[in-house]
Amino acid sequence: MMKGGLGNLMKQAQKMQENMAKAQEELGNIEVEGQAGNGMVKVVMTCRNTLRRIKIDPSLMQEDAEMLEDLITLAINDALRQAEATSQERMGKLTAGMPLPPGMKLPF
Repeated sequence: MMKGGLGNLMKQAQKMQENMAKAQEELGNIEVEGQAGNGMVKVVMTCRNTLRRIKIDPSLMQEDAEMLEDLITLAINDALRQAEATSQERMGKLTAGMPLPPGMKLPF
């Protein structure tokens, strides 16, 4: 009986690992948008933190470079926060109901 239980546990772990790998791949295709300056700077990145696009309102091109750099940084950080939240939500669905020891977290 114990042996069968261990075999089932191993199968469940392998299935979860496969599902997590698939979810990680999907996260590479999900895009989030970060904004700064009331949308004057927008960045699009994947939930695997690959920057895809940066859009800058043309009116900002006349501003000083330091302000533009700050807005780009803010927009990227906004997109990173959104990517992290989306990733945690997606991966949390995979592990929902999974018996983990108290305090143990999965690596994502």
